[in-house]
Amino acid sequence: MAEIEDAIERADREAFTREPPKTLKGQINFLMRQLKTTRAVAAELGVSQRSVERYRTGERKRPPQDIQQRIDDAVRSRWQPRVRERRRRQAATATGITVETRARFGYTAPIGTTDDGRFRRLTVHLPPDYARRLFDAREAGAGDQRMRQIIADGFREIYFQDGGARALDLSDVAINDIDYLDLDF
Repeated sequence: MAEIEDAIERADREAFTREPPKTLKGQINFLMRQLKTTRAVAAELGVSQRSVERYRTGERKRPPQDIQQRIDDAVRSRWQPRVRERRRRQAATATGITVETRARFGYTAPIGTTDDGRFRRLTVHLPPDYARRLFDAREAGAGDQRMRQIIADGFREIYFQDGGARALDLSDVAINDIDYLDLDF
């Protein structure tokens, strides 16, 4: 599962300054402007080229639910790329990200302390450095495990070690069994 990738995508969509097109015809026309040909739009959506032409002319107004969902996802993933980029850049340089999650956290600790993983519900604001590392890893095509580790490192430093004020011998925090994870930046 790509929980981190999905959370970044959801946070990106909250940055929209205008709503994406709602009508089927408007959505298809937007995809046509982005992808240029009916063949490219059809390949993106997994439908025939003729279906795209029907949606575009209004000959067909109600696609099946799964196709409508693919159309919505394709439009939203391409909507306002500069707004998204500006918001990510601001998070990576100035504001940081807020991570809200309920997950099982495990860690390596010195002998005599407990290192049993347990579910915790945490909301932690991570500094811009962690946002930059997370976005850089995403751009480089890193897997969900690598992005989890970046967030876990941030939790170790900010939450568990309280910025260097406690638990300094704590190492290797891991996030497992994510119940939910949301990002805000």
